Amino acid sequence: MEVLQSTEFWIGLLEICWINIILSGDNAVVIALAARSLPAQQQKRAIFWGSALAVVLRIGLTVMAAKLMALSYLQIIGGLLLLWIGVQLLGQGDEDEAGHSSSGGGLVTAIRTILVADLVMSLDNVIAVAAASKGSVTLLVIGLAISIPLVIFGSTLMIRLMERFPAIVFAGAGLIGWVGGETIASDNALVALVKAYPWLHYGSAALGAVLVLSVGLAMKRRTAEAA
Repeated sequence: MEVLQSTEFWIGLLEICWINIILSGDNAVVIALAARSLPAQQQKRAIFWGSALAVVLRIGLTVMAAKLMALSYLQIIGGLLLLWIGVQLLGQGDEDEAGHSSSGGGLVTAIRTILVADLVMSLDNVIAVAAASKGSVTLLVIGLAISIPLVIFGSTLMIRLMERFPAIVFAGAGLIGWVGGETIASDNALVALVKAYPWLHYGSAALGAVLVLSVGLAMKRRTAEAA
């Protein structure tokens, strides 16, 4: 109880909450893209379980943050995986979605996509959360648990916006590609190169966005033609 009454604890909790509010935007976009084609009831389940399990996994990732971030090529692999996820989310055709989204496999696939994408996108964010928790596991768990309703609300809002303004789907896919390119450029193995050529950071991010949009749209057209 003494810990809960300390000023440092509450300051750290506020810092973690603020970090999660700032960083939940791109995660909400991924969740919304992954769940948008499911029936309304399954959308709610995918958003809830995807968000909750992602936060639990992120806690474990945060505990190992320092060691993970020191590994070379890990962020390159994660960035490439994120580009692939962005292409898949944009490339799936409406006909395919309508034919398969009602099955249990659609829900499981959406939750799996949410988990993988959230973990990859969190690789460069967990350091900030770990620093704010100042080594307190209790503070870390409480702070990240509070982020669940934030992500759920953001995801639900994004799905509604995507239904009303389809162009947001393309913007969301482009954001995933941008983050994927940034993740690759942030890898330990490329630190010296990016320092020598700073434009590579934003260049990689822009290339990732263009790649996801171009390949995803090509796949979407091909799916529509086949249907």
